Amino acid sequence: MKILGIAGYSGSGKTTLIEKLVPLLVEAGLRVSLIKHAHHAFEVDQPGKDSWRHRQAGCAEVLVSSSRRWALMGELRGEREPTLEEQLRRFSPCDLVIVEGWKFDPIPRIEVHRSGSDARRPLLFPDDPHVIAVATDEPLDTRLPQFDIDDARAIAAFIRDFVAGREGRPRLAAVPD
Repeated sequence: MKILGIAGYSGSGKTTLIEKLVPLLVEAGLRVSLIKHAHHAFEVDQPGKDSWRHRQAGCAEVLVSSSRRWALMGELRGEREPTLEEQLRRFSPCDLVIVEGWKFDPIPRIEVHRSGSDARRPLLFPDDPHVIAVATDEPLDTRLPQFDIDDARAIAAFIRDFVAGREGRPRLAAVPD
């Protein structure tokens, strides 16, 4: 399975872009999974529910399953946070795992940049050899492929080429002036 990061600072539009890309990639026949790095104390179930109560009682892992979905929750209980590589091993086979977060791990990534929200933050690509393209709302000084952040179809085509191993000379898309 291929791993591709979608990286950028908070507010740059990563989640919105991913929401647009996933249906296009699935429509193209790819099996897509996603891993997102979250803040320290996020909750996936609700206080008072059975699964929450079981975790509070001390279970290391709780798996909730139904006819529509399943979820596995693990409690670290003071142990170190698993690495991205360790977490990726938990996935079932798929064509592509999109990684949101872990912007400094050594994986290929598309940088998401918005001129307004990211103006005071440094761009990742000048110092990050793992950035393979940029989705942006302004032209940037780089030889990397640049895509209009709102052109999900062009970005999805680039990702399909990446998954197929054709990322050598990717398509270029116009970035608005």
